[in-house]
Amino acid sequence: MLRATRAEAAVERVVVSAYTIPTDAPESDGTLEWGATTIVTVEPAAAGMRGFGYTYADVATARLISDRLAGIVLGQDAMATPGLWAAMVRSIRNLGRPGVASMAVAAVDAALWDLKARLLGLPLLALLGEARAAVPVYGSGGFTSYSPAQLARQLSGWRQAGIPRVKMKIGRDPAADRERVRIAREAIGPDAELFVDANGAYSRKRALAQAEALAAYGVSWFEEPVSSDDLEGLRLLRDRAPAGMDIAAGEYGYDLPYFRRMLDAGAVDVLQADATRCGGITGFLRAGALCEAFGVPLSAHTAPSLHAHPCCALSCVRHVEYFHDHARIERTLLDGALTPVRGALSPDRSRPGTGVELRRADAAPYAVYAAEHTPPG
Repeated sequence: MLRATRAEAAVERVVVSAYTIPTDAPESDGTLEWGATTIVTVEPAAAGMRGFGYTYADVATARLISDRLAGIVLGQDAMATPGLWAAMVRSIRNLGRPGVASMAVAAVDAALWDLKARLLGLPLLALLGEARAAVPVYGSGGFTSYSPAQLARQLSGWRQAGIPRVKMKIGRDPAADRERVRIAREAIGPDAELFVDANGAYSRKRALAQAEALAAYGVSWFEEPVSSDDLEGLRLLRDRAPAGMDIAAGEYGYDLPYFRRMLDAGAVDVLQADATRCGGITGFLRAGALCEAFGVPLSAHTAPSLHAHPCCALSCVRHVEYFHDHARIERTLLDGALTPVRGALSPDRSRPGTGVELRRADAAPYAVYAAEHTPPG
């Protein structure tokens, strides 16, 4: 039974917030260092229901939502997610589609899909259409700032928790990277899958040399061995990497043309997409359709609790990145945050929408932005 009719489902309020949470230890990858992560949340309300969506981005994203996007959805039909997505995308034309603008659209779109499912009294997966009951995950972290003991402890911890595949960061020092990969393989044993992510830190020739060296440790996934903008370089790595080693990239895709160019170039064995960047649930589903057309598998980048439902609605998805930072933030701030069981995430079908809600008391100490919007007058 529907909880609301279309006439009752006008968006009547939008709450925008941002929270900055320090990391639990210094973190770095091949090209960047950071000590905190900001989550931007959006909560639209209609017919007595409140939706929830989010992205991981700078607080400027929250301000853009307040200044531009909230006004677009207020008073509009909460059930009309495709039309609202298109209106938001049109509104950011002169701001530039990549980056902050698309992450702002992503947060609002995810919140609107969640609200729509709640208005219908359905888990989001039921609204999207179920293709599978659960989606595999890989544990992700292994930062270059970690000591060998920290690296081994984190990766072996995921293995002991039943996750049969793990990913670590490389790219700071080629010789040190090879030693760290050796330590990682020793920590997780011979049967677990081992992934590496260079975040575009290497030149083409250095990446080729590393691929050959790391194959000795059973590395089966090499993410961004060169810059994701270097499509020729990615294709070179894909063609010449050792058998059994997938080349992956795409996490910085904000729109379909980006993904189309990567697939047209034959640059990746697996395309990555991130619903918190590529325009929300709507953009992620469209990226999935593109992967289906090209016959290339899709892997969801980070934000595990957000990706579980759309990933289970797509047959082309290989897995979801269970990223240390985001998993920790989601467990800390969100009621209903998902935890892998036997190496996979299963959406909670007993809860409507995405099944997650903000725990305000727990989030309050980290608040850096808050705004509430209602229709004028």
